[in-house]
Amino acid sequence: MDKTLRPLLCGFLFVAAVSFQAFAGQQFSSWGEIAGEMRKVLDDSGRIYRDGDAEAAKARVNDAYFGYYEKMGFERTVLSYISGKRAASVEYKFSAVKKLMTEKADAAAVDAELALLAKMLREDANQLDGKEESAAGAFVASLLILVREGFEAILVIAAIATYLVRSGNQNRTGVVYWSAAAAVAASVVLALALQYLFELSGANQEILEGVAMLTAVVVLFFVSNWMINKAEVEAWKSYIDGKVKSAVAGGSAFALGLAAFLSVFREGAETILFYQALIADTHEHMGMVWLGMAVAAVLLVVLFALIRFGTVVIPTKPFFIATSILLFIMSISFAGGGVKELQEADVVGVTPVPHVQSIDLLGVYPTVETLLPQAALIVLAVVSIVLAVRKSRRLRLEAQSA
Repeated sequence: MDKTLRPLLCGFLFVAAVSFQAFAGQQFSSWGEIAGEMRKVLDDSGRIYRDGDAEAAKARVNDAYFGYYEKMGFERTVLSYISGKRAASVEYKFSAVKKLMTEKADAAAVDAELALLAKMLREDANQLDGKEESAAGAFVASLLILVREGFEAILVIAAIATYLVRSGNQNRTGVVYWSAAAAVAASVVLALALQYLFELSGANQEILEGVAMLTAVVVLFFVSNWMINKAEVEAWKSYIDGKVKSAVAGGSAFALGLAAFLSVFREGAETILFYQALIADTHEHMGMVWLGMAVAAVLLVVLFALIRFGTVVIPTKPFFIATSILLFIMSISFAGGGVKELQEADVVGVTPVPHVQSIDLLGVYPTVETLLPQAALIVLAVVSIVLAVRKSRRLRLEAQSA
């Protein structure tokens, strides 16, 4: 094993230890009870809206979302045991209710949306409560949490590390691994702060996550564009012997490390909170939760190894282009997810787009606000590719004339 990878693995073990602390504040014996309490809050919101105070009514909807749906682990459990698509549908229903209130919609329309939201919550609670605790269920839930949350981060880290090796800068891989390890430590601090120290409000937590994801978009897009340009000139040995190494040794090395840091950081604290919610709901099969985490860790290591060591036989230029495309896809996913977090915090509006289905893995959500930045990134990518091709042609002509 590459010794520079050790800090990242040690960081993962630290996260595992922190994740298995008991979930503080659990005070309900079933998801049905939580759904019932949320129904009371939503009913109160409807009453306040009918009395003419839209802002106070929206505040009560936020109380239901941040105080119960998120804080009590309802959302995370739906993600683990039902689906990401269902969780996104419920989240956007919260946003739809608040949008109606902002637009001063008819009280009957608001009441209808509140009733539908309460119905969705009850359906999910019944489904979750109807699942008998089993060893297999605990194992699968634990495995899916870590695989789902770690998949994107591992792809980015492995792709960047392999790029450094393939471009003759293997001595710089430590920057990537140590950046990822630092992100793990920062994630642990954030998770502890959110839960025990500062009691950061749910909206501020969403803003923090959204800003981190959108920052990652900028960095990943820059790195992706940088790589595809280097891939085009990689055919010219004079370039790789000089300019690529000097670029990586300079500011670009910082960008690569920052990309690794942000990719891990955006997942870390959320992963810990997911596991705390799972543990709070698991009573008889804790060993299977540990086993699921261990198997997921092995799968992620295998994925890392496949990218890091299994691409040796791929020609350099196709590899760099494929790596650039991978990081670009990650930036697309982060753009959608980042805007969605800001929507949940009421920083960004919600304009539904009919007939568009949520694809949680790719960060695709059925709103104008999430789709527009993704479309803009695609346009920028096309422009970047066109410019890279033109540059390649110019270099080819210069090489022929020389």
